[in-house]
Amino acid sequence: MVLVSVIIPYYRKKKFISTTINSVINQSYKNIEILIIYDDENYDDLKFLEEIKKKDERIKIITNNRKMGAGISRNIGIFNSKGDYIAFLDADDIWETDKLSYQISFMIQNNYIASHTSYLIIDEDKKIIGKRVARSFFQLEDLLKSCDIGTSTVIIKKNVFSDEIKFPCIKTKEDFVLWLRILKKNINIYGLNENLSKWTKSNSSLSSSIIQKLFDGFKVYNKYMNFNFLKSLYYLICLSLNFIIKR
Repeated sequence: MVLVSVIIPYYRKKKFISTTINSVINQSYKNIEILIIYDDENYDDLKFLEEIKKKDERIKIITNNRKMGAGISRNIGIFNSKGDYIAFLDADDIWETDKLSYQISFMIQNNYIASHTSYLIIDEDKKIIGKRVARSFFQLEDLLKSCDIGTSTVIIKKNVFSDEIKFPCIKTKEDFVLWLRILKKNINIYGLNENLSKWTKSNSSLSSSIIQKLFDGFKVYNKYMNFNFLKSLYYLICLSLNFIIKR
């Protein structure tokens, strides 16, 4: 049974983190390590996380010296991980009990390097308000107009990551950049159409900031994909329209 490293960046999610961690430690797949990256210059929640850590010896906490953002925190987690596979989970999301078992089997049996799954969307009261269906992506163009991959559903073989393939330093859309970088390296991202995760839609989260998302969306294309201004603007419009349709 291969070791899976679960990377969880943490920034002021005290309301959700216990449920999130419980969904990991209760996985039917047991050969895991859980790396919580504490990304807050305010250390008020650290003691609370240390108490959670006592629940399971597989939990480790890495504390950033300053706030780095979710993407860079995930990079730190990857660098400190020991697993053959990297699984991402946000601090307010939830996994189904057989998530890792099902997805790791899916990848190993088919020799897949990267995969994601379908997921349910819930509100802060855990009420289901929507869903997203996973599909496979085989080339860059398949994903450019809409980021249809949920970060908390993704598992990637650790040997994929390098100086070229990692999360960028950007406030939002950092996951989108990584998926595009993977596709640019001709690595397929396979979709498993099973609802194995629940994504929490929170109006107070950074990802709910429309202006920030537009700014970072343009940066995805202009800076990280090296598209010219007009091409970047075109894809940003497509991305925005698809976001509105999905809502």
